[in-house]
Amino acid sequence: MPTDLMRASVRPAAPVSNVRNTNIVAMTLTAALVTLQLVGLVMLERSHAHAMQVSFPREPASCPESASAPVSPIPYD
Repeated sequence: MPTDLMRASVRPAAPVSNVRNTNIVAMTLTAALVTLQLVGLVMLERSHAHAMQVSFPREPASCPESASAPVSPIPYD
């Protein structure tokens, strides 16, 4: 019976603690990378939405229908 009590009071081996610390660091780095990816995705979506607003203004430009620009032929080799 005393041997059972001695075994229960023995501290765990050091590698278990190192593995736990490694897992915590890996999970923290993974969470940071996922957060950075989400921030990048949000920034990309916002820039794309801004580019679409610039490309397609809400009010159409007023141009006379009869004005046509001369078109030069494209030379082919």
